[in-house]
Amino acid sequence: MGVSRRNKVVCILETGQIVRLFKVALAAPLLFALAGCKMVVMDPAGDIAMQQRNLILLATGLMLLIIVPVIAATLFFAWKYRASNTEAAYDPDWHHSTKLELLIWSIPMAVIVVLGSVAWISSHTLDPYRPLSRIGPNRPVPAGMKPLEVDVVALDWKWLFIYPQLGVASVNELAAPVDRPISFRITASSVMNSFYIPALAGQIYAMPRMQTQLHAVINKPGVYDGLSANFSGSGFSDMRFKFKGMSQADFDSWVAGLRASPAHLTRADYAQLAKPSGDEPVRHYATVDPDLFTRIIGGCAAPGQACANDMPGMPDMTRASVDKTKICTPQRVALNTRRPAAAKAVRAE
Repeated sequence: MGVSRRNKVVCILETGQIVRLFKVALAAPLLFALAGCKMVVMDPAGDIAMQQRNLILLATGLMLLIIVPVIAATLFFAWKYRASNTEAAYDPDWHHSTKLELLIWSIPMAVIVVLGSVAWISSHTLDPYRPLSRIGPNRPVPAGMKPLEVDVVALDWKWLFIYPQLGVASVNELAAPVDRPISFRITASSVMNSFYIPALAGQIYAMPRMQTQLHAVINKPGVYDGLSANFSGSGFSDMRFKFKGMSQADFDSWVAGLRASPAHLTRADYAQLAKPSGDEPVRHYATVDPDLFTRIIGGCAAPGQACANDMPGMPDMTRASVDKTKICTPQRVALNTRRPAAAKAVRAE
């Protein structure tokens, strides 16, 4: 009776092994197909994305120190103490081993301590709001080099890039010189979105009436994909753009091309641009309203619409002021001040 039951167990184990081998055989072609994919996250072109890639590899390696031995031990014990192995030791009364307990708990605790330390340090080092201190490994930011400022606006369903230092703007096309820090200020016109260039840095949310920031640098010339990583409506799949890493000379030529454009981004033009539309072509603007970005954050970019700082006694909403705040709606600013008359006027409006 015992031999018959043991033979059934062996038969079940062999059947299970055949099923697993069949699944592996079916998955093999998929692995070869994935070999053609470009894993840009694992092969980035910017220093911030490279540090994030290294952090992923380090965290994965540390976790594999636990996962691989556990899986290997599970397979080993399942094989060694299989029903057909009559030579394996059988000790039903065994219940404790101090050495084994120390081994089981000390290694995971050490991994947790290391992971926690790495997460703490990298959370501060890779803080997107923190200005860059280097442009690459052992390459500090040169003295006197100012970051390129870019104001990013997520529209329905396209991207607007404003260069306040240069007075130009573009739609669905972004460019920056290689090895020069970039300072992004990011907002949205209507719904929450996510600004993401995998080769450059991690994703940063874009939210209406709020401002987020990102500091990054591109180290290799090339054309890279940018996209929205947060579903925002029917035109979400069209929210893609190209990010161009260029030499300084090529970037200057690109800016000159923008300045030669006949289009100008006024508040009236922005009102038309902000209307929902998908699959928008690249557009260039030779000039841009200098206060457009702060008005977008304040929800007062439309022609004839007043911002909070346009009202007597209201807080300033200039670029320097907006850099220090995340929420800047006229209604909230007015209601949070101790000026009942101004607040009443805003409520009526």
